[in-house]
Amino acid sequence: MLKSLLKYYIISFTALFLFSCKPTPTNEKELANPKFFHDSMKELSNVIVYDIFSPPVASRNYVYPSIAAYEVISATNSNYNSLAGQIREFEDIPELPQEEISPSIAALEAFLITAKHFIFSEAKIMAFKEKLHQELKDKGISNQVFNRSIEYGNAVAQHVIAYSDGDNYKQTRTFPKYSVTRDPSKWKPTPPGYMDGIEPHWNDIRPFVIQSAQQFVPAPPTPFDMTKGSQFFNETMEVYDVVKNATEETKEIASFWDCNPYVLNVTGHVMHATKKITPGGHWIGITALACQKAEADFAKTIEAYTLTSLALADGFISCWDEKYRSNLVRPETVINEYIDEDWIPTLQTPPFPEHTSGHSVISRAAAVALTSIFGDNFSFDDTVELEYGLPVRKFKSFYHASEEAAISRLYGGIHYRPAIDYGVAQGENVGNFIVDNLTLHTK
Repeated sequence: MLKSLLKYYIISFTALFLFSCKPTPTNEKELANPKFFHDSMKELSNVIVYDIFSPPVASRNYVYPSIAAYEVISATNSNYNSLAGQIREFEDIPELPQEEISPSIAALEAFLITAKHFIFSEAKIMAFKEKLHQELKDKGISNQVFNRSIEYGNAVAQHVIAYSDGDNYKQTRTFPKYSVTRDPSKWKPTPPGYMDGIEPHWNDIRPFVIQSAQQFVPAPPTPFDMTKGSQFFNETMEVYDVVKNATEETKEIASFWDCNPYVLNVTGHVMHATKKITPGGHWIGITALACQKAEADFAKTIEAYTLTSLALADGFISCWDEKYRSNLVRPETVINEYIDEDWIPTLQTPPFPEHTSGHSVISRAAAVALTSIFGDNFSFDDTVELEYGLPVRKFKSFYHASEEAAISRLYGGIHYRPAIDYGVAQGENVGNFIVDNLTLHTK
C-alpha cells in the first residue's frame, strides 16, 4: 500500500512539474513568415545606403547579421548544420533555453541586434525592431515565450558580435592610407571627387570560408604600355571606343549595375552626392527575389541570405587583395592623359584600383551560391533597381545576371576587359570553394 501510494505521489508530482513547465503554445507557422526576414534585410540595406558604407564594408555589414540569424535556425531546426567549425574561428553559440522559444522571433532578434552593431544609424534599426515586435506580438504569442525568444536572440547576437571583433577590422582602421606614386601604371584618385583609395588593407580582414585572401590570386593585368599597337594600348582603346559608341542598351546595362554608393554630382563649384545601393546590396536584393519566387520558407530564406552574404564577403576580400597588389591605373586616367583629355566614362570611376573588377568577382561568387540553392536556369525579373529609377531587367539564370554585371563595367568605361574576364574566374573559384566546403543541410 505504501509502495503504491509513493508511486502515486511520484507520478503526480512529475505530472505537475511537467505541466507547470509546459511551454505556452505559439503560433510558429504565422511567426515564421519569411516576409518578416525579408523586411528586416531590406531595412538593413536601406540603412547601409543611408550611412554610405563602401562596398567591402557593406559586405561585412550583411554577413554577420545573416550568420546570427542562421545560427538560431541551425540550433532549432535539425535540417540545418551550425557554422561552428565550418567558418574560420567560429565557435558554438549559447545553448538553447530549456523552455520553449519561437525560433523565428529569436532569429529576427539575433539579426537585428547584430545589424545594429555594424551601422551608424542605430535609431533606424531600433525603430524598425520595435514596430516588428508589435507585429509579432499581434500574432498571439505569450509574453513569456516572446521574452525568452528575444533574450536568446540577443545572446546569439552578442556571440556573433564578439566573433566579429576578431576579424581585424578595427585594426585596419589605424593602418596607413593609400599612397599615390608617380608611376604612370599605378592607380591614382579620379575625378570628380579625387577620393583616397578605399580599404587598401581589406585583404587583412579574416576570411570566412576561403583559406586566405591569397587563395585565388587571378591572372595579373596586362603590363602597362601605351605604345600604339601594344596589348595594353588596345585594351585601353576598347574602353574608349565602347563609351564613344555607346548604345542605349549598353548605357542602360551600365547604369543598371552601377551600384556606386556615393556618386558625386558636380554643378559649377557645387557638389552633392547621390546615394545608391552597393554591388553586394544588389545581390542581396536578388536573393530576396529568388526566395520569393521559389516560395522559400523562413529557414531556407535565411540559408539563402547567409550563403550569398558569405560569398560576397569572401569575394570582396579576395578581390581587394588583388586590387592593391596589381594597383593598376583606371582607364579614365590613362585615356585623359594619353588619348583624349575630354573623354568621360559613362559611370563615375570608383575610388580604388582597377584589377580585378569587384562586380565581376562578387557577382559570380553570389551567382554560384544562389545556383547551388535554387538550381540552374532559375529565371527572374530583377526589380532591385526600380526604387532608383531604373527599369526591370530579365535574366535566364544567376550566371546570366553575373555575366551582365561583369560586362557592364566595360560599358561603363571603368574597367579593361582582363579585369572583367579574370574577375569572373576569380569569383567562380571563390563561390565554388564556399559551396563545396560548407554543409548547411543535414539531409
